[in-house]
Amino acid sequence: MKDYYEILGVPKDASEAEIKKAFRQLALKYHPDRNPGDKQAEEKFKEINEAYSCLSDPEKRANYDRFGVAEGVGAGFHPFDTGFGDIFEDIFGDFFGTFTGHRRPRAAKGNDFRYDLKISLMEAAFGTDRFIEIPRWENCYDCKGTGSIPGKGPIICPSCRGTGQIRLQQGFFSISKTCGKCHGTGKVITDPCKTCKGEGRVKKFRNINVKIPPGVDTGSRLRISGEGEPGLYGGPPGDLYVVIDVDEHPFFKREGTEIFCEVPISFPQAALGAEIDVPTLDGTSKIKIPPGTPSGRIFHIKGKGLTKVGGHSRGDQIVRVYIDVPKKLTQRQKELLEEFVRANGDEVAKSFKERIKELFSRAEK
Repeated sequence: MKDYYEILGVPKDASEAEIKKAFRQLALKYHPDRNPGDKQAEEKFKEINEAYSCLSDPEKRANYDRFGVAEGVGAGFHPFDTGFGDIFEDIFGDFFGTFTGHRRPRAAKGNDFRYDLKISLMEAAFGTDRFIEIPRWENCYDCKGTGSIPGKGPIICPSCRGTGQIRLQQGFFSISKTCGKCHGTGKVITDPCKTCKGEGRVKKFRNINVKIPPGVDTGSRLRISGEGEPGLYGGPPGDLYVVIDVDEHPFFKREGTEIFCEVPISFPQAALGAEIDVPTLDGTSKIKIPPGTPSGRIFHIKGKGLTKVGGHSRGDQIVRVYIDVPKKLTQRQKELLEEFVRANGDEVAKSFKERIKELFSRAEK
């Protein structure tokens, strides 16, 4: 009795993946086309095929483990039995092309498209509609996608007789390659359409309305189903992905759903307090500056930021005020400031000196 595990060089508790890996390695090693005229290699190749046919089938493997035989394995084995062709195509597909069987080109989904769209911060905040122009292949209108002139159609390929495959004899079994004349379609065009030159499709520009929801940010991807490249052999079209790039705003800075800005105030406003207008995404809002406000103080305006995509509540607007020091003063302004200094004394310097003195006295202790 043949020991199939020994033939493949695997233990009896080998997994399905281990058995398949061992078979692949041995099949490549002993394949007749790598060993032309070597009868021993040919016999070894048949032997490992027989072993794999048994051990790769759970039911046959169970019978073999119990009784030492596996139904259907032996002299009648053929490498293209149902369920076995896939492993051969997996291993030798690159060698010889597609294996025996009249395989037609499979329907394939069309390629996806990407479009980079730059929008303003205001468009990102509130959403908008934008029309974009996409170049893509579409079925030729004149030939309806057949590639032939009107009234004519493709004919059966004379090389493969419509099978799409050219059969070859390799060693002790038959294989087939994709027909080079029809490229596997089984048909050839003798009278190509003048518009598409036999391609069956033409490149056109298509205008698409993109609905941009509020809250998008740089890197957001909007998927528009079915607006990619048409599918092949009846397959569905691909999708269009619009990738958003939000342009920088000259005044506002964005972090997530919050908006940041800096607003100047005068020294009198900071010292005495005031009510000022602050620009927002919606227009202007008023904020109160309390007396004695230092430069750099932060104020929050609730609900004046952005929403999350699909959300409802808005983030805040963060306002940082800074004291704007005038670079040029009139004579009268200088006189008033000098009068203020005389009346107030050098309070800033005194306060600073007191803080420094207190800091060093603590350090000495």
